[in-house]
Amino acid sequence: MKKLILLIAFCFSFVGNAQKTEVENTIKTFFEGFHAKDTLKIKSVCHEKMLLQSIIEGQKGTRLEDEKSSEFYKSVATFPSDMKFEEKILSYNIQIDGKMAHAWTPYEFYLNGKLSHSGVNAFTLYKENDTWKIIYLIDTRRKSSK
Repeated sequence: MKKLILLIAFCFSFVGNAQKTEVENTIKTFFEGFHAKDTLKIKSVCHEKMLLQSIIEGQKGTRLEDEKSSEFYKSVATFPSDMKFEEKILSYNIQIDGKMAHAWTPYEFYLNGKLSHSGVNAFTLYKENDTWKIIYLIDTRRKSSK
């Protein structure tokens, strides 16, 4: 009986880890597309009704900004070709309940090799037809003091 309970616990753990890997890979695909300025790749992991928001902390206070997904895709597609940028994800904290997942990903954003700002991304994903899709993305942004 103890072996059966251990086997069941192992199976649940394995399935949970596999789901977390799927969610993490979805986010990695998002950033691969972002860094390559490839909106088709980004859209492949985003739901058509995705919502985007940013909490921007600055000298004049903190403000909440909304961005339409169409505006986001347009801005990515029109980044200057000589601009180099990288958003380094520092870690993934993923939680899953059925067809919903949430990922908390602290990051550092580099522009032309210099740290521009840092913060955290909070992704909410929905599993649609066995595929994880990003439905909501909110991030914080704090300017680097370096």
